[in-house]
Amino acid sequence: MTTTQHTQHPQPPAPRPDAVPLSGPRFHTDPAELYREMRQRHGSVVPVVLPGDIPAWLVVGYRELHHVTGDTNLFTRDMGLWNQWPVIPADWPLLPMVNRRQPSIYYTVGAEHQRHVELVAPALEAVDPFELRRHAEQIADALIDAFCGQGEAELIGDYAKLLPILVLGRVIGFPDAEGPELAQAINALADGGEDAIASHAYLTAAMRRLLAAKRATPGADVASRMLGHPEPFTDEEYVLDLQAIVAAGHLPTSDWIGNSLRLMLTDDRFAASLSGGRHSVGEAMNEVLWEDTPTQILAGRWVARDTQLGGQRLQAGDMLLLGLQGAHGDPQVRHPGHVDAGGNNAHFSFSHGEFRCPFPAQEIAEAIARTGIEVLLDRLPDVDLSVPQDELTRRPSPFLRGMTALPVRFTPTPAVGGQR
Repeated sequence: MTTTQHTQHPQPPAPRPDAVPLSGPRFHTDPAELYREMRQRHGSVVPVVLPGDIPAWLVVGYRELHHVTGDTNLFTRDMGLWNQWPVIPADWPLLPMVNRRQPSIYYTVGAEHQRHVELVAPALEAVDPFELRRHAEQIADALIDAFCGQGEAELIGDYAKLLPILVLGRVIGFPDAEGPELAQAINALADGGEDAIASHAYLTAAMRRLLAAKRATPGADVASRMLGHPEPFTDEEYVLDLQAIVAAGHLPTSDWIGNSLRLMLTDDRFAASLSGGRHSVGEAMNEVLWEDTPTQILAGRWVARDTQLGGQRLQAGDMLLLGLQGAHGDPQVRHPGHVDAGGNNAHFSFSHGEFRCPFPAQEIAEAIARTGIEVLLDRLPDVDLSVPQDELTRRPSPFLRGMTALPVRFTPTPAVGGQR
């Protein structure tokens, strides 16, 4: 329990003098070289310091990350064990990323976590793949219709940041009319700006409205299937699990689309796909998961008892951050400069082990992203960047990697109006 751990550690460990600040522009301008330097200096487990002088460990070794995500007894998801809780302020900026114990699939462990998995996974698995693609094609066409006649667009704000949440809205059971507000709220929440709190309140209220509507009139959607689960759950549990589906399904998929389009627009190896070829789309998407994955660092695991990992001595209650992108570049498993654009799926982009992204959710994300890219290239075959490549910028975060904008130009084309 948390109180026991706090008794064992009345004075939370302080950051090591050689700890690496988990901040700064290099996490989004030159992450590969930064991780190489970290590994050279500290090995596969790096002491880091978070905002507020909070210590943690960043796991950047492939084998070590596999071990951490596979051993849930020694490296638990129970954030209540964290030995830093006594000094974490209520307004700590990373608190939403770590969070406290709450009854959702994200923040439970053991039998309680499995109970939520058994609620969520079958509801997602029952999504019809053909219907999912039809929804994605329809919404992609509608978004492209809004700018295809102009000859220019900004593909992050006009497209990639909208498509996943609008498709997920249909799959989960929201009326189409709520789609735009839902998209605005989830993007504001992800950006963490001044409207983030109001956006969270909107999403919570929207989930409660959805539950009421589906209790009255069930449909062939995720929310109705969750409500039809034989084991009873509280409304709070339904709301939290639906929010988890939306959050995990939207932002990584949005950045997967944006990062893949950036690669295809800036790398000559994928130029053929811009002329209608489809073999390169899957290769580009897979390469992004290795080289440019949307979630670079994931929190976290907590050490259940004193142990060693990667040559470092860890104390009970220490936080481990999963360095997904750092592990992808581990020279012990991959040669420098090696690119996995083919069928190698041994990456950590969906995490690994008991708490990895459920397989049905991965399939949904891939279907939305691939359909979005394919429809865009079909509609705008001569699309090209409208700014020099070195002017493109990334989200300023060590944890998430996505484009802030992707301005393009193309030959204006007529809208299809739902009739392709």
